[in-house]
Amino acid sequence: MVTRLVKAPRIDFASLRRELELPTQFPLAAQREADEAAAAVTADLTIQAASRAVTDRTDIPFVTIDPATSRDLDQAVCLHRRQGGYRVFYAIADVSAFVRVGGELEVETWRRGLTVYLPDGNVPLHPVSLSEGAGSLLPGETRSAALWTIDLDSDGATTAVRLERAVVRSRAKLDYTEVQAAADSDTLIQSISLLPDVGKLLIARGLARGAVNLPIPEQEVEPDGAGWRLVLRAGVPAEEWNAQISLLTGMAAAALMLEGRIGLLRTMPSPRPEAVAALRAAAPGLGIEWPDGATPGQVIAGVDPASPRGAAFVDHAAELMRGAGYTPFDGEGPVDPDHGAVAAPYAHVTAPLRRLADRYATEVCLSLVSGEVVPAWVKQALPLLPEVMEKGDRRASAAERGAIELAEAVLLAERIGEEFEAAVLDVDDARPARNGVSRTPGGTIAIDDPPVRARCSGQLPLGERVRVRLVTADPARRVVAFETA
Repeated sequence: MVTRLVKAPRIDFASLRRELELPTQFPLAAQREADEAAAAVTADLTIQAASRAVTDRTDIPFVTIDPATSRDLDQAVCLHRRQGGYRVFYAIADVSAFVRVGGELEVETWRRGLTVYLPDGNVPLHPVSLSEGAGSLLPGETRSAALWTIDLDSDGATTAVRLERAVVRSRAKLDYTEVQAAADSDTLIQSISLLPDVGKLLIARGLARGAVNLPIPEQEVEPDGAGWRLVLRAGVPAEEWNAQISLLTGMAAAALMLEGRIGLLRTMPSPRPEAVAALRAAAPGLGIEWPDGATPGQVIAGVDPASPRGAAFVDHAAELMRGAGYTPFDGEGPVDPDHGAVAAPYAHVTAPLRRLADRYATEVCLSLVSGEVVPAWVKQALPLLPEVMEKGDRRASAAERGAIELAEAVLLAERIGEEFEAAVLDVDDARPARNGVSRTPGGTIAIDDPPVRARCSGQLPLGERVRVRLVTADPARRVVAFETA
């Protein structure tokens, strides 16, 4: 799992796109289908709003909260206080309103699986006429949505869940920075004035049950004279508060599916004891305190991901997140339905513009709530989705990892031979010589400036700080390597 994001608009990522064989455009028939669906949205919504099967909830003052430059807006939120707790309204873009079952566009989305993000632009799951236009929950526009209504008690426990097809209208497109600034000055708009309270409550509940939240630092490459510099930017608390609403909805969806005995869960084993032990061993060299009895999630929650050492620790903590996948079922539920990082059963339902599986999982939930039979086209898709999503996840991870490796190699290309102070994160297992040739010892280190994690050869004391020398920084091969000094 890649836990760093990178922005580097001045670096050419075309070779990476070619290497991963990322599509450059949609097939003509799929694009035409998307454009026709986008053009018909207004008329269709008028019909839907008059239908008994679709509720008009344009009265709810929804807002979206996303990165400032995002236009593929899957989710809109509104929070109310109710007697004894809270009510969460969460509207999710209704992809089935514009992607025809069996059509050319649906076929193409199965080829792609999910949106792939690169620093110089994304490769979308759906054409932008839908993903950033007629299907996106843009402010002031009436849109089709799957509307979740989740009631919480004063401790943040879920007490009731409702789901319906609706038409909604977002009032504003907000970004994390402005939401955080408004929260700090106590000037949040009414729709999300409760977001800090609800978000913090849900974070505390997650940590108490053993959840692990990775605070992903954004890694941005900026020009610096004749060279480059890398800047880490930590997410603001508002980003995590907002993410908790998505997690809450995913857990509600999983509970519906397990009760209905059909669905598609996002599952992951609990962190392996050896991975937890390795993370704990790396902590001292990064200046991270690990109190006795603290869970990995509690330790990670106290780390500053904007600092180079904190970012390296979060990066290394990704080793806890191994084995995630999609688990379909129809009848008996999975033996282990939990997602190890969520510490509860969980399903992906909140990003259907960007992730194929969410559309089908949402359709399951809509059917279960309404007491209807799950459509045959959805049931047939469930056992096929894990392979498609795994391939898409691999491609997206390779793109993210390749972008980071390229940016790091560009940053360090002119510094071959320089020495750096580094923290030893991991050490290769001791292995015997093969055919009389001994293996070169080494492991993984993290330097502070620029904040890079890379391979290093030599004898490395786990969890300690050492001096290392840069021996390779090759942008063409996207390789960075060090040796002990």
